Order: sequence, then structure tokens, then C-alpha cells
Amino acid sequence: MSDVKHMKWWGWGVEGVGFHWEDKPGFAPFVLKAVGLDLHQAQPVDPPVFDDLSIAGPVVKQAFLKTLQGIVGADDATIDPMERVVHTYGKSLRDLVRMRANAVERYVDVVVYPDDEQQVQAIVDAAVAENAVIIPFGGGSNIAGSLEPRSEEKRTVISLDLGRLNKVVSIDETSGLARIQAGVLGPDMEEQLGAQGWTLGHFPDSFTHSTLGGWVATRSSGMQSDKYGDIADIARGLRVVRPSTDGRSGALVIRGIPSASNGPSVREMILGSEGRLGVITEVTVQVHRIPAKRDVYAYFFPNWRAGVEAMQEVAESDAHPSITRVSDARESGFSLATSKERHGFDKFAADTVLPFLMRRKGWKNLEDICLSFIGYEGEESYAKRQRKLVEAIIKKHGGLGVGTGPGVLYDQKKFDTPYLRDFLLDRGAAGDVSESAMPWSQVIPLYDAVVAAAEKAFDEIGIQGWIMAHLSHSYHSGACLYFTFAFVFGDDPIGEYDTVKRAIQQAFVDNGGSISHHHGVGVEHSPWLEQDISPEGVAVMRGLFEATDPAGTFNPRKIVPDVAPAAAAPARRRATTAAAKTGAKTGAKAAEKKAPDTKAAEKKSTTRRTAAARS
Repeated sequence: MSDVKHMKWWGWGVEGVGFHWEDKPGFAPFVLKAVGLDLHQAQPVDPPVFDDLSIAGPVVKQAFLKTLQGIVGADDATIDPMERVVHTYGKSLRDLVRMRANAVERYVDVVVYPDDEQQVQAIVDAAVAENAVIIPFGGGSNIAGSLEPRSEEKRTVISLDLGRLNKVVSIDETSGLARIQAGVLGPDMEEQLGAQGWTLGHFPDSFTHSTLGGWVATRSSGMQSDKYGDIADIARGLRVVRPSTDGRSGALVIRGIPSASNGPSVREMILGSEGRLGVITEVTVQVHRIPAKRDVYAYFFPNWRAGVEAMQEVAESDAHPSITRVSDARESGFSLATSKERHGFDKFAADTVLPFLMRRKGWKNLEDICLSFIGYEGEESYAKRQRKLVEAIIKKHGGLGVGTGPGVLYDQKKFDTPYLRDFLLDRGAAGDVSESAMPWSQVIPLYDAVVAAAEKAFDEIGIQGWIMAHLSHSYHSGACLYFTFAFVFGDDPIGEYDTVKRAIQQAFVDNGGSISHHHGVGVEHSPWLEQDISPEGVAVMRGLFEATDPAGTFNPRKIVPDVAPAAAAPARRRATTAAAKTGAKTGAKAAEKKAPDTKAAEKKSTTRRTAAARS
């Protein structure tokens, strides 16, 4: 996360936003039934204390630190322990458990805040001369392990925070192309575009705390990708900083043009490269005029298969909705359990009228019903026509429309889901996600296989677990399934998590799916890369990284595993239950540097980042 003012160092913890189960009357019994966690009895553990972390001193020569400070200013190349902690990991479950357990093996050494591309170039060249490592940092929301330094890394590790490169540089209104600096957070970018009547239309779950450059680096997808496309469709041009060599500028420039036949696509190489090919500083993107009308309607289907088949037919039709989402029965039940408490006529309609209508349609088992959200955008007549086309398909598959009320609530809460993970961690439970893309022919088989694999894994580790899913993105040839799973920790949190995560990922590749759809590869998914793109594909990718970065300056180890996948998959570090649940100390503080007072460190960090956001 780029703005420390709005986060806590151990997780999301955003001020003013959180998950309060007391406000959701059906949530407590739902969680007890699903994972065996009694929220009325569970006592939230105290959050970890920053002063209890064992933070080794930074691996950096004083002369090199002075060089970096000479580039960006004395205050903006820092070895402050709080800054180093914030920039070492992303926000995966593994990241958060290790941080809470004081089980971080390697912290970054220096955090640097450049003001512009020229300073980024100077930092890159200085790092190459010093044989240091650069890990680009956007919002810090990555959940695939794309930010962590190698535990055995002996060189200086620089976290290059791009938070000050946060401007919409220009908009070509004739072409609908905008040049935007890569460090801008989603809300700040949309505010700047919106002030001129434009939108990018890209809204991933992490929108509030992720950046344009991070979206490009991980091949992100947003909730409205059915209309606006994934980031790979949106990003037309790029500026990437690489080392200056042989008198040649290190700026890799891809012009913002609609299409080209100029050899293998360098643009495509940068997309999804996770910082391994350089530092993305600017992106030219396709933007759109803010639509005159935007509605999200809710529908129910009698079962999961009916909902999936309806989404497939919509994708193949002349309709172009902005959102096509359908949850399985489990996730639908979860959504209904976490909705606002109803009163008066709303309660009567939900508890009496709606079940009556469903039974009248012949839906005998209401536990099988699936909730769907479909969005319509554009000029009023266009949006109306899209809805008419879609609703004819929904009717054909036995669906039932329930209006825009639930859709309004979905729109309001669509970015809140990540906070549920921290809520569960505070009570000794795990909650995480995995997603995969597959052809339409494999959607149902893959779904069934993943659910079975997860449940088998829960049995293997002897715990009660829960898995649910929704179809989140539709394409002409297939879709993305987004799975959420949860369980209460036993004696080995990371080991138990690995067992479940491995089962899900293996079920993806065994059933025709990708290892990831929009979260990236990092180190979490790299053990399955060879099965996904073939051994020769991995060889080509490794050759690219080794040829373009022979010294391993840029975010080494990410995407391409260091060892064979078969050996890498189970070899993950484990944390103890006590440490994971309580954040207790697991080692003595390093003698080289004692952590500063937490409040003082937060204040110092907040001041720097607030200034960056305003600059």
C-alpha cells in the first residue's frame, strides 16, 4: 500500500472500513456452520506489536545509501524499520501469517521514493553499478508473493516505491488515449480522469490500494472487464526504465497505438512481467467517456449450472453487459447471510414474497439458488437494449430478476471483501482466494474438481473447511472462476494452508484451467508454471529474463521458479500455531537495530507518504 495513513502494517486494517459481523445477523451462524468458528465465543487476539519484530539491520553500504539519497533527497531513501517492514511483503495469507508470527526471513534494506522517471533511471543505474536488487512497489496489495525478497539474498535489496508518480499526464480526447504515471492508485486515477469526463473502467477487488503499474505488471482484470477488457486490452503504450548501457538511454518505450505488426510483442512481454524486465513508469491506456447510465441488476437462478449456461449464452450473444457475475449456491448463501438486516416491507418481500415466487417457478430446493449480478452501461437507449437482450436469455434459463436494490449494495461493498481475511486471522482462521480461467466446456467440470480437491484436503489435515466460488469474468470462449476458501487453523497454519492451496492449484491445471487469471504468478503459483505453459515455455521465459537481466537486478526469482516444480511445491516455510494466532515473539530482536517507537514510526511514514500523495 502506498498510503500508510490508511493502513496498519500487519494487514489491510483500513480506517473507517472493516468487517463487522455484529451488523450482519446471519453471518455468525453461517461461519459456525461453514468452518466451525463460533464468533460469539471466539476472542479476537491482540494484533502483533511492531516492537516485537526481529528486524535485522539493513544490508547496505553507507556510500551507496548516500548515492541514493543524493538522487531523491536525504529523507526519501530510508532504512527506517517501519518503512522496510511495510515494503517487504504483499498481502497474501502467507505474507500476513509470517508477519504476525515474526517469521520474516529477509526484509528489504532501503526504501526509495523517486519523484519522476529521471530519478527512477538514476536509481536503476546506481543499483546496477552496486550490484543491488530492485523490487518495484506500487500499492503493496499483491497476493502471489511478487514482492518478497529471496531469503538467501546477500545483496542490497531496494524497494522502489512509485507512489509519487501519480498523475494523469495528458489525454488525447480525439483518440481516447491517456498517458498516466504508473504509481497512481485506482481512486486517485479515476478522480483525475473523472474531472475531465473520462474513466478507465478498470476496477479490480484491490482497486482502493493498487496502482496502474501493478495492474500491468500482473495482467490484472477488473469487475467490468466484460465491457472494458482486461488491463492487457486497456494498456496500449508503456514506458519502462531499464539500465543505461553503451551510451543508450534505459527507457524502453512502446508507443500508444491500436495495433502493430513489428515482431514478437514487447508490450506483451512487459504485461505480467512482475518487475523482472524493468520498472514501469508510465502507461498509455484506452479511456472512455463516463457513461450516461449505469445500473447493476440482480438475478437468481435455480442452480449453478443454469447460471453458468446463462452467462455463456450472454457472452456468445449480441449483448455487451459490463458485468456478468454469478455465484454458486455456497457463495450465494454467504452473500445473503452478510447482507444488511431487513425491516418492514423489505423483510416481508425477502422472507415471504421471494421464496413464494421461486417455488411458483418450480424451484423445490431453495438451498441450490444462485445469485447473479449483471451490469449495463452506456447511453440510456443502449443500456436498455442490453438489458432486454440479457433478460431474454436469463428467462430462457429459468432466472428471476429482483431489481437494482441488491446491485446497489453490491456496488457499495464490492471492494470490502479483502478485510474479511484479517477479521478471520484475528480469530485464528484462514481465508484466501484462488482463480483460474478455462474454456466454457471445462467450467462445470473444473468447478466440481476444485471443490472435491479442497474438501479432500480439508479431510487430509483433519479440519472443517469451506470453499465457494463465483464466475467473475466472461469471454467468448470461456470464463474465470474465482474461489474463496476458509478454515480454522490447527497446529501448523502454513503447512495446512499449503495442503489446501496445492490441492486447488493442481485441480486447476488437471482440469484445463490456468494457474491464475489476474493475480499473477510471483512465487505462490510458479511451481505449476511448467504444467501450465509447458517445459519449453518456461525455458523461453527463463531465457528472456536471463538475457535481459543477466545480473538478476530486477525482482529475481519471481514467475520462473529457481528449482523444478515438483520439488518446489511442498517446500514452504511453516509457522507455529501459537505464533500465527497471537503474533507472539519467535526470536530475539536483532542487536544491529532496535525497532523505533511504533507511533513515532507511523507518524514519520505517514508524513512522507501524505506528502508524496499531494506532490
